[in-house]
Amino acid sequence: MHQFEVQTIWDGFTIGGHQIAFTNSAAWMCVAVVALWAFMLMGMRRQLVPSRGQMLVENFVGFIDSMLAQNIGKAGRKYLPYVFSLFMFILFANILGLLPLGVFGIHPFTFTSHFTITGILAILSFSIVLVVGFWKHGLHFFSLFVPHGTPLVMIPIIAPIEFVSFMVRPFSLGLRLFVAMTAGHVLLKVLAGFVINSANAGAGYGLLVGVPSFALMVGISALELLVAGIQAYVFALLTSLYINDAEHLH
Repeated sequence: MHQFEVQTIWDGFTIGGHQIAFTNSAAWMCVAVVALWAFMLMGMRRQLVPSRGQMLVENFVGFIDSMLAQNIGKAGRKYLPYVFSLFMFILFANILGLLPLGVFGIHPFTFTSHFTITGILAILSFSIVLVVGFWKHGLHFFSLFVPHGTPLVMIPIIAPIEFVSFMVRPFSLGLRLFVAMTAGHVLLKVLAGFVINSANAGAGYGLLVGVPSFALMVGISALELLVAGIQAYVFALLTSLYINDAEHLH
């Protein structure tokens, strides 16, 4: 589990007895932001005949815009900057953690494999839902916990269940991304251990265990790239669905 260890790069400073340090997790967040900024620059040229980079950026923006339109409607357009940034940040974070930079002595850190990070992103989305819900509907927002058509006798039972389900949303949202990324990296690490140990044990073990493990690693690495995109999409999709509840109380 050494690959998930948060290590201090710079001690930083102390506030209220707590050390504020710059870690490898923070460093790779900065790398993700810089990479995303460089990617978005390709879409800011606004050329009449778009380049491949501009088309790629426009396709991503159109993809998220279409998703928001389907899930929220016309009101979803104002949430495009946030949901798009959320999607792209998670996508870049997931992909950066899979890059084979170890051959150059650089060890990528997948910060989305820490529940602290995914939990903060989930709480941020959940906070937007609460602010929008109470700002637009006031106390009527609590009607979200009583589905339309619920019999009066069932309200004391349904309302607490809906409330608990609603409050669990940020936990499940952050946990899903954290578990998916952690499990994939652990599996790759285990298979890498099989390859190395079998090779050290001799040619026979290398052929019997090492070669199949390496082939499996290649397949799982391709699968992890797919999972990196799917998890970013699922996070953005669920965020849009939760915002839809705040907008329309469905």
